[in-house]
Amino acid sequence: MDGFRFSIEVRVRFAETDAQAIAHHSNYLVWFEAARVAYLAEFAGGYQAIRDQGLESLVLEAQVRYRQPARFDDCLEIHTRVGRVKGARFRFDYAVTREGELLADGWTSHACVDARTFRPTRIPRGLSDAIARAEGSSSSSSSWSTLSSSTSS
Repeated sequence: MDGFRFSIEVRVRFAETDAQAIAHHSNYLVWFEAARVAYLAEFAGGYQAIRDQGLESLVLEAQVRYRQPARFDDCLEIHTRVGRVKGARFRFDYAVTREGELLADGWTSHACVDARTFRPTRIPRGLSDAIARAEGSSSSSSSWSTLSSSTSS
């Protein structure tokens, strides 16, 4: 997928389907989370590395747009990228495909907070640098340079 440099594969389990024999809509958010955690493991030392700094990443908003149904035993690719970073906030974008066909897309918005107080805190330099490297040659790189400079102060 254009603009996405990272993806994971998931296979739709029977338990994830509904009475109409299609993947239940709630599973897409679970798949988004699995891809997000794998992205952080690949590029930023894992979610635990963020937690080890006394920080948490809270989901503020989530959006999914369903285009085509996924069905039992479909092999899906969950494409993931960080689309926006500013201050304490960042956003992951997602595209769910089956054999190149777009089934769904969406995003989750996050805030970086102090784990004890839950007060917003600027995204750590190491994380913003890791995201910049991960997204450096994707189509979002033109907007990244202005975003990474806003996170480094």
